[in-house]
Amino acid sequence: MTGRPVKRSLTLKGHRTSVSLEDAFWTAFREIATEKGVPINALAAEIDAERDMETGLASAIRVYVLNHYRG
Repeated sequence: MTGRPVKRSLTLKGHRTSVSLEDAFWTAFREIATEKGVPINALAAEIDAERDMETGLASAIRVYVLNHYRG
């Protein structure tokens, strides 16, 4: 596992977008989506819809993951 961000593509509202997250965040993000029973793109779309537009999607995903595990 590396601390360097890894770029992956997600589909939001029918459009592909690239998001760079560290491996640990990608793993946790996938685990949360599985736990909720939704595809990772659906969870990303939910986070995207709820984020402040001044906050980047990658940052919003990281905060979502942290908040999820902090309970």
